[in-house]
Amino acid sequence: MNAIFEKLQTCRQYIRSRTDFIPKVAIVLGSGLGDYAKKIQIVAQVPYTDIPDFPVSTVPGHAGRFLFGHLGEVPVVCMQGRVHYYEGYPVSDVVLPIRLMGLLGAEILFLTNAAGGVNPSFHPGDLMLIRDHIALFVPNPLIGPNPNELGVRFPDMSTVYDKTLQEIIRTSARENAIFLQEGIYTQLTGPSFESPAEIRLLRLLGSDAVGMSTVVEAIAANHMGIRVCGISCISNLAAGMTANPLTHEEVQEAADKASVRFARLVTESVRRMGQEVRRNPCKRNKSGI
Repeated sequence: MNAIFEKLQTCRQYIRSRTDFIPKVAIVLGSGLGDYAKKIQIVAQVPYTDIPDFPVSTVPGHAGRFLFGHLGEVPVVCMQGRVHYYEGYPVSDVVLPIRLMGLLGAEILFLTNAAGGVNPSFHPGDLMLIRDHIALFVPNPLIGPNPNELGVRFPDMSTVYDKTLQEIIRTSARENAIFLQEGIYTQLTGPSFESPAEIRLLRLLGSDAVGMSTVVEAIAANHMGIRVCGISCISNLAAGMTANPLTHEEVQEAADKASVRFARLVTESVRRMGQEVRRNPCKRNKSGI
C-alpha cells in the first residue's frame, strides 16, 4: 500500500473511532472565520493533536481541530485551523487533512483564506471568488509515488474550481448584497511576505491575490475528484502597493473586520451547495466511501 494512503487510513480509522458522522461539505476556515464554529450544530470535535501522526497547526489564531456537525441541514466538517507548508511539514502532510475529509465522505471542498491584494482595484476587506490559481511557486502535492487509491497519476487541472459552485457563490453574494470581486489566487511558500518586485511579477502573470495556502489543497482535492470552490478575504494590499509595512496582525485585523460578511456568504453558499449535492451526488468511490 502507498505510504501516503496508509497514513490516511490510520487517521481515518482514528476519526471513525470517535464519530461515524459523514460530512458532505468540507470547509477550511481561514483567517477571519475563527469563530465560525458558533454557527454549526456540533456533533463531534477531534483535535488534531489526538490523531496519530497528524500535522498540527502552529499559527496564532488557528485552533487546530476538526468540527463535525450541521450547518442548517447540511452535514459539514470544518477545519478550524489549517497546516501550512512554511511550518516545516512536507507538502504531503499539508494536504493530508484535505484528503482525509474526502475519505470521510466530503464531496465538496470550500476553501477560505486571507490574502494580499495584487490587483490594484482591490481594497482591504473585499471578498474575492477564486476562479483559478497559479501554483508555480510551491511544491506540487502530487510529486512522488501516486496513491492510486486517491486518483490518477496525471489529473486534469482545466476546471479545478467547479463552475456550478462558483455560480452558487455569486448568487449567494448577490442575494445578500455582498460585494464580490473575482480573480486568480497565487500561493507562495511564506512565511515572509512578498517583496515589491515579486508582487510586480505576480501582476504580470495575471495574479489578483496572493497568500501562503489553498492552492496545494485545491490540487489534492481535485486529484481525488472532490468539487472545489474558494473565497479569499483581501486583508491588505500587497508589498509595494502602499507605504505601509506588512504584518500578521494587520492581516488578522482586516480579516476580522470582514468576518460578518464573510461568514454570511459562506453560510448561504453552503446551504445551496447542500441542495446541489442532493441533486448531483458524487459518483467517486474512495476506500469504501
